[in-house]
Amino acid sequence: MTKHIFVTGGVVSSLGKGLTASSLGRLLKMRGLRVTMQKLDPYINVDPGTMNPYEHGEVFVTDDGGETDLDLGHYERFIDENLSQSSNATTGSIYQSVLAAERRGDYLGKTVQVIPHITDEIKRRIKRISTDDVDVVITEVGGTVGDIEILPFLESIRQFRKDAGRDNVCYIHVTLVPFIGPAGEQKTKPTQHSVTELRSRGIQPDVIVCRSEAPLSVELKRKISNLCDVDDRAVVNAADVGNIYELPLILHDEGLDEVVLDVLGMETPDIQTSAWDALVSKVEAATEPVRIGLIGKYVQLPDAYLSVVESLKHAGFHHGARVEIDWIQAEDVVGLLAEDRLAELDGLVIPGGFGARGFEGKIEAARYARESGLPCLGLCLGLHAMTVEFARNVVGLTEANSTEFDPTTRHPVIDLMHDQREVTDKGGTMRLGAYYAVLSPDTKVAEAYGEPVVSERHRHRFEFNPNYKSRLEEHGFVCSGISPDRRLVEFIELADHPFWVATQAHPEFKSRPDRPHPLFRDLIAAALVNARSHNANARV
Repeated sequence: MTKHIFVTGGVVSSLGKGLTASSLGRLLKMRGLRVTMQKLDPYINVDPGTMNPYEHGEVFVTDDGGETDLDLGHYERFIDENLSQSSNATTGSIYQSVLAAERRGDYLGKTVQVIPHITDEIKRRIKRISTDDVDVVITEVGGTVGDIEILPFLESIRQFRKDAGRDNVCYIHVTLVPFIGPAGEQKTKPTQHSVTELRSRGIQPDVIVCRSEAPLSVELKRKISNLCDVDDRAVVNAADVGNIYELPLILHDEGLDEVVLDVLGMETPDIQTSAWDALVSKVEAATEPVRIGLIGKYVQLPDAYLSVVESLKHAGFHHGARVEIDWIQAEDVVGLLAEDRLAELDGLVIPGGFGARGFEGKIEAARYARESGLPCLGLCLGLHAMTVEFARNVVGLTEANSTEFDPTTRHPVIDLMHDQREVTDKGGTMRLGAYYAVLSPDTKVAEAYGEPVVSERHRHRFEFNPNYKSRLEEHGFVCSGISPDRRLVEFIELADHPFWVATQAHPEFKSRPDRPHPLFRDLIAAALVNARSHNANARV
């Protein structure tokens, strides 16, 4: 029978529940178990797809087109499994399902209530990913214990142990042990209160993961054990680390995976950490600096580009490079060009986004990269900016634009797909999920991937307008990847540039710490050539 692990959090948000859950998933995979993961989010939005990135960070997209919480990105990167839209459920989507069932008459006229109807739907979502080819499901409950919106989820996972059997469920509670400067000591009281709140909801944690700046003493762990009624060895410390990929090894040293397996009554082969040890060593050895400018609209919140940042780091690990990101607000690009600031960069990334703000700045960044030979990778909206730039400044279509920003432009080099023009639901107007592309031989993209057909995840409404394909290609523009039906342009590049490449997709969602995405890998390779040149000039 599938085993279930539920991860909750207390005291404050952003404690690292997702990274704790992901690290545990990796440890269990190292022991030969088949693991999948899930996030339950208390917000009432049906999914994060319509949220401003400043509200919730990036939207992570799954192969099957799910617009999900960014924690699913951590899950995939750590356990190296492709998840699905079933791996994320929100209060909004759960109520939507229950109300649709009520309208159909599924409840036979009964009064629809939080218990049992909402809680039953939550449990159904958990069971939905408990397939025969999974040994362990790790479910993270978003928010913190004490939040009013989290109560149905806590009640559901409380009931779940009764339904599934006591030996088939493990509760992990992540909490904070803060250091109080004036007192000069770490305080356990927030953890005690958080556990008390959780127990008041009928859940006794089996394991407490204590987040702290510095390691906890044995005495402090014993105090938490006594006051929270858990075994001494079930108090696990996750002190701050230099890089997140150390965390599985630290939690293993703390005994987290062994305690969890004991709670679940599972026996596994001895853990094999050698591959992850090698990864961490590679991360620590990545010291050669390379400076990448990220031309974004939401740069005040780095989580808005979380997968892009991690993909750059993964590529850096591969090359032994330490990627330093220069966060550049797209609206400031023109001023920075006047100050020659972009000349200090070794490479550029122009990531995705929605809305007109900053688009002209992205176009100027693309122009600078093209004219100066600066390696540049465009993602989704980045492809649009690079296409518009080339059309305006090389082909001479000075009024070229995307109809997303100028519906009346004379040269709509970026336009809506025809089958989307009449759709009004924001959640239904995008090309979402994995799509195939056929790569042109002898191109930078084909060389990077090393295979003729690739699959990447998409999240966009507007496309390269094929009516302009021949006209741009006459001037050296290369459409290096197209859809199998030859309707849609998926990749573009310039043959006579070190690396000026863009994709309509979001390749950042498929990068892994031990297997960097080919496009990011080759961007960093090209950027390192610049970095070494900069360093040589500085020495002279």
